[in-house]
Amino acid sequence: MPRTAPFEKHADHYDQWFEDNSDIYLAELEAVRQLMPSHAANGLEVGVGSGKFAAPLGIQTGVEPAEEMAARAEKLGIRVYRNVAEALPFTDAAFDFVLMVTTICFVDDIQLSFREAFRVIQPGGCILVGFVDRESELGRRYMDRRDESLFYKDATFFSSQEVHDYLIQAGFEDLTARQTLIPGEPKETIEDGFGKGAFVVLRGLKSKSLA
Repeated sequence: MPRTAPFEKHADHYDQWFEDNSDIYLAELEAVRQLMPSHAANGLEVGVGSGKFAAPLGIQTGVEPAEEMAARAEKLGIRVYRNVAEALPFTDAAFDFVLMVTTICFVDDIQLSFREAFRVIQPGGCILVGFVDRESELGRRYMDRRDESLFYKDATFFSSQEVHDYLIQAGFEDLTARQTLIPGEPKETIEDGFGKGAFVVLRGLKSKSLA
């Protein structure tokens, strides 16, 4: 079964999660926002889904292979391309930044996905990757209950260190991290670094010297 199939069949269920877990969603959104460049920047979200992050963050272009999700994002004014992370339909250096939120666990090749993101980012731009840390309590829970999940049966989870290393291998540098959903802390708590929070955002820069 293609990894997009659950998102085609259960788009309503997916969107309902954001309504039912608005405190978690807002914490994740804020963690991403803290590492974003200016709202005036030209950004791309890869794995845009139904636009839950792109729309409030002012991102106007997305890539999404699941048709039902892409159609929902388009209703929010986002231009969506039906492509995958490993083959982005854009010229080199087309964007100031690329955002990927809970996307890497569904790609077929994380290294190729990051290299493609690197290719379409302008020198001096950045990538932001938001994900559930496999080594966190929530990450372990997702792993243990993966077979029961509508969306995560075929997902591949990564640790923060693994994502960090893949970004470095793709050519990104000066990595910065934010983490939230920290056990024992209010859900809105956001801290630097990784290792405590279930949801982590890593930002990597593309050197200006590549211009």
